[in-house]
Amino acid sequence: MALVSTELPGLTLISKGKVRDIYSTSSPDYLLFVATDRISAYDVILKNGIPDKGKLLTQISLFWFKKLEHIIPNHFVTANVDEMPEEVGMYKAQLQDRTMLVRKAKVVQIEAIVRGYITGSAWSEYKKSGTVHGITLPAGLKESQKLPEPLFTPSTKAEQGAHDENISPEQAAKLLGEDLYTQVSQASLKLYTEAAEYALSKGLILADTKFEFGLIPSSSSPDSETLILVDEVLTPDSSRYWPLEGYEAGKSQPSFDKQYLRDWLVSAGFRKGLESGKEGEEGQGWLIDEDIVQGTRKRYEEALKMLIN
Repeated sequence: MALVSTELPGLTLISKGKVRDIYSTSSPDYLLFVATDRISAYDVILKNGIPDKGKLLTQISLFWFKKLEHIIPNHFVTANVDEMPEEVGMYKAQLQDRTMLVRKAKVVQIEAIVRGYITGSAWSEYKKSGTVHGITLPAGLKESQKLPEPLFTPSTKAEQGAHDENISPEQAAKLLGEDLYTQVSQASLKLYTEAAEYALSKGLILADTKFEFGLIPSSSSPDSETLILVDEVLTPDSSRYWPLEGYEAGKSQPSFDKQYLRDWLVSAGFRKGLESGKEGEEGQGWLIDEDIVQGTRKRYEEALKMLIN
């Protein structure tokens, strides 16, 4: 059974995202991040989930938090329920392997996207204008081609149910301020570059990814703040992984991300304006066919196996 909703009556639910439920704890410094088995596509949460998806996402995030912590600190504290505040322990059966205790942080209000290959919305924009997030690129690029260098391409951070909006680096700098923008963009590019090199050594192309950042009080100066990596990191929910084997620019690529589910959703009749369900089924939501559930789960499992083994 997929866990699509958590039931923790002894804890206070702070927010319910597309995948994660976030709870406060008895400690004022920490939050509880619970990765459910919910899945979303086109910013729509599907009615049924993918069994064990939250556990797989948590394993992948834990792997990358550890591997990349030398580049920038992150919010991870522990994934061991026995080391979490006492009130969390009574829900161990529900939370085991899908929960992280994390440091509280003030979230930076942009999605920090890095693209190493041209695909998705970037390819759509490039075909129309020769740009990606307003950045002019060389003429003659093919779909899925590796870019001359990784691009930092931010977007707005939309409320649940709304759509993120691609913005230019200049707009992001204005939104965050030059200093914070520089920190975020440089950290994002360093994280992507190292992760992409490692993924390639495991037979995976990291085409693009999305990072999220937060600010915590600086240990050296109470009047300043330190940038840290938060949320999930480099999972198939936030990243586009392609198999290296068979890769060829000039066409779309098979992937270990949610594109498989997106393709099914469109074939099932989804289009803009039908976020709540098919015509005549308003409010019913979109129910994923069982074979698509299993196919999606298999892709998440394979991505984890290739990265970590």
